[in-house]
Amino acid sequence: MRIEAYNQIGQIYAPKKTYAPAKTNTVSRTDQVQISSLGKDIQTLKQAVSNAPDIRENLTAPIKARVNNGTYDVSTDDFASKLIQAYGA
Repeated sequence: MRIEAYNQIGQIYAPKKTYAPAKTNTVSRTDQVQISSLGKDIQTLKQAVSNAPDIRENLTAPIKARVNNGTYDVSTDDFASKLIQAYGA
């Protein structure tokens, strides 16, 4: 009978030793955010755009009045040429 075979089998089935991780000195750190001047300008512009009205009444009111009065006339030639320019042919 070979004794070293029993030792090898014993090592396989022996409970494993677990090691606790070493404690390290923890340093408290905080994150910081700095916004560049360009970022601040972009934020200001976005705010100005969001505060602007979606419809410019000074441009749409005269057209709306002409449509309501029935005096608004659209040239079919101009309309067709603009369609061709926009969607290309």
